[in-house]
Amino acid sequence: MTKYEQLQEYLKNNQNTWLVTGVAGFIGSNLLEKLLILNQKVVGLDNFDTGHQHNIDQAIEDANKATGKDLSNNFKFIEGDIRKLKDCQRACNGINYVLHQAALGSVPRSIKDPINTNKANIDGFLNMLVASKDANVKRFVYAASSSTYGDHPDLPKVENKIGNPLSPYSVTKVVNELYAQVFARTYGFKTIGLRYFNIFGRRQTPNGAYAAVIPKWIASMVDNEELFINGDGTTS
Repeated sequence: MTKYEQLQEYLKNNQNTWLVTGVAGFIGSNLLEKLLILNQKVVGLDNFDTGHQHNIDQAIEDANKATGKDLSNNFKFIEGDIRKLKDCQRACNGINYVLHQAALGSVPRSIKDPINTNKANIDGFLNMLVASKDANVKRFVYAASSSTYGDHPDLPKVENKIGNPLSPYSVTKVVNELYAQVFARTYGFKTIGLRYFNIFGRRQTPNGAYAAVIPKWIASMVDNEELFINGDGTTS
């Protein structure tokens, strides 16, 4: 049995309460589904800026099918905004672990609208850190980004080698890591950042100006359309 399988067995027999911010997004809804399957209680926070109610509904439905049980009572939804400290505090009440996925993603979006990207990704992140620390959350796991590597040329990427940020979005993700490190050193607050690259999966929409490349390509292939690669052709 792998360590991951051992952990799943442990969770099935040890119920905790998890907060998933951005629960209506494709990552958040997949976390919701998995946690419900593992007999965990989940609180979800979302303002529906980029997420959708149907993602939540589908996650609960899929968890119910996987277990043969009605798990809806193990989920509580809070419609709120991480840019508001009071919403973060309300969501963190009674929480054991935080999975912080809420953010405004996309490099192009951040270039077009750096102010709102900063408000969600830095102000909102700090609000969640403070609320989680004050609520004595055991651990704060957050969505970091591969954009943190910036213009550093080395391949393969190594965690402690980062370059200069290349977009406002990248700046926000670097700042997230700095804040998390400071909270760990200053308050002894346990944080983990996961530097996502081009993640993909169920409930990820290929529609919209800021869709990721993999779902865009898959949708184009399904519809027998041409695939587009931005840039000068040197991308591999």
